[in-house]
Amino acid sequence: MKTERWSVDKNVDNNKKYPQIDEAATFLQKNEVVAFPTETVYGLGANAKSDEAVAKIFAAKGRPVDNPLIVHISSTSQLDDLVAAIPEKSMKLMNAFWPGPLTLIFPKKQGAVSDYVTAGLDTVAVRMPDHPVALALISASGLPIAAPSANRSGKPSPTTADHVAKDLEGKIAGIVDGGPTGVGVESTVIDCTGTTPIILRPGGVSKEDIEFVIDHVEMDTTLKNKEQKPKSPGMKYKHYAPAAPLFLVEGEPNWLQSLVNEKRNEGLKVGVMASSENASYYEADLILDCGSRNNLSEVAHSLYYSLRAFDDAQLDIIFSETFPETGVGVAIMNRLDKAAGHNWIRQKI
Repeated sequence: MKTERWSVDKNVDNNKKYPQIDEAATFLQKNEVVAFPTETVYGLGANAKSDEAVAKIFAAKGRPVDNPLIVHISSTSQLDDLVAAIPEKSMKLMNAFWPGPLTLIFPKKQGAVSDYVTAGLDTVAVRMPDHPVALALISASGLPIAAPSANRSGKPSPTTADHVAKDLEGKIAGIVDGGPTGVGVESTVIDCTGTTPIILRPGGVSKEDIEFVIDHVEMDTTLKNKEQKPKSPGMKYKHYAPAAPLFLVEGEPNWLQSLVNEKRNEGLKVGVMASSENASYYEADLILDCGSRNNLSEVAHSLYYSLRAFDDAQLDIIFSETFPETGVGVAIMNRLDKAAGHNWIRQKI
């Protein structure tokens, strides 16, 4: 399959027409799969109403079909066709954070979307992305667009069109190149359909931000029942992993360096993911500075880019510092923990 590529300035004017966006939208209307930028990561979009189209997402990603997808919309008016009800707390969050990196779980309207989108659940996950190109494309298609991250399943999410091409060239119909994304980690997913709102996946909107709007929310970052169908992407399978084994190291920099030295003495090629504060301290085959511990948004922005850069270096093993679990740091550590397959090395004191 030939993969088309359309370049669009990320600051498109949604009051104007763009031939590239119109052509990409036509592909979506024909039930083809098109990758596009959002403010979080690149999404892999298809007509959420079509079994044929959504099946192509799973085929391209190599993704298990029991993992639900997020439906992207460009206007709240589209909710009328998708959801059976809008809980009061969901409405407050929509008013506060849409468009933006927040996905809400709603009771779905029967027959509104393909069952492949919801993995057979009676709920549907919806968000409105805060990216002019994404909004223009969704609007031009006239469709709700199901869109997981545009990468092969289990690999680091893509933050550039080149990342998408590396994973999916020849497997999808097209890529809308709107430049690098902003937030760098996926949207927060929250379920307000029950008595107490539950964050199913931490992301670009922090728990503190949400609680400022609707008071108390709970965190549910793990799927305790392995047989239960997940309501949110990223709850069941290993995700975001580089090719080389990744270990999260909780300890002093000198102790992490001793781990590096041990592996290099064994003849292994070693990478280190470090904060700006400590990056110059380490000696390894590849050291990536992913941002300051005092500016976790910076770390989130570069997280997936760094994980992919390690793949390019063909390393044997990677060690990563850990980061404070405050604000977006919760999302950072959630993604790193999954990328590492929950493998931690903790310094004994």
